[in-house]
Amino acid sequence: MRRLLENKHLDLTSFSLAGKVALVTGASSGFGEHFAHILAAAGARVVVGARRQDRLQNLVFDISSAGGEALAVALDVTDAGSVSAAFDQAQAAFGSVTVLVNNAGVAAPQAVHKTTEADWDFIVDTNLKGAWLVAAEAARRMVSADVGGVIVNIASVLGLATSTGHGIYAASKAGVIQLTKHMALELAGKNIRSNAICPGYFKTEMNGEYFDSAAGKVYIESTPAGRLGHMEELDGPLLLLASDAGSFMNGAIIPVDGGHLVMSV
Repeated sequence: MRRLLENKHLDLTSFSLAGKVALVTGASSGFGEHFAHILAAAGARVVVGARRQDRLQNLVFDISSAGGEALAVALDVTDAGSVSAAFDQAQAAFGSVTVLVNNAGVAAPQAVHKTTEADWDFIVDTNLKGAWLVAAEAARRMVSADVGGVIVNIASVLGLATSTGHGIYAASKAGVIQLTKHMALELAGKNIRSNAICPGYFKTEMNGEYFDSAAGKVYIESTPAGRLGHMEELDGPLLLLASDAGSFMNGAIIPVDGGHLVMSV
């Protein structure tokens, strides 16, 4: 074994994002904010997009203070004009976006039969239509510039499983998973890889109140890991998919859930 290892060279530079331009949607908090920091630390110039501009400016300041490069853009993923404008600004500042982290998402827990049409539109327009609008714009520009690239969609374990009160959210994330697979199929010949990360339960602004409650704590203790995920536990999967280290990964759907999906019934 020692001789085998001595004859192999482990090249960790393949995880570097130096020279890459990354766009992160939904970057004003939660996963998106964390992903922006990680991509910048790996060497990418990062464009952070969201509707809450004050938070984005603070994020840009933090990344710049740590030695990275970042740009904040106003971005409503449900509006095609806003999406196009965000890519225009990214192009003008840093050049072609070659890494997209499609992260923007919302939730409104409610039983399916109690969900209103407005609730449906709010969730599906952001989580699925928004993911499509941004990914399609990224792909068109990558093809036009002949640069290739990487699209990482942020889905959810709820796109692969069920949970009472989350039917519409789960449907939207299942849609993201299927969208990812079809993008992988259709864009492979254009040197564009499309993959998805399916986070399990991590504490964010959307779910923090529940996981701080007695019921939330009991539920998490019942899962295989017995705890929430830590944000840094998403770093490895993100960098693998975003970098050349994952150059032969396309159409992969990766749960990061502490074994949640393998719970027994």
